[in-house]
Amino acid sequence: MDQKQINVRVDAETHAGIEARAKAAGMSVQAYAKQVLADEGNDLRHRFLAAGAHFADAWAESFADEFGHPDKAKADGKSAAAA
Repeated sequence: MDQKQINVRVDAETHAGIEARAKAAGMSVQAYAKQVLADEGNDLRHRFLAAGAHFADAWAESFADEFGHPDKAKADGKSAAAA
């Protein structure tokens, strides 16, 4: 596979955040950054996320009516399923 190289400079705070996320994912900073960039460049992923957001917006109220309202449950100190 033909591979290209991208060099990106970030400040120390940004690097620390990336490093923490990479560690949490069990990845090296380089592997994590490569995965994030690949995900961002994936048009199919973006279309899937947009469709998911549309579905959630369209059906959120019906879902909440069936399974509970998380905001109301949180205010009552209950789980959403118990609301």
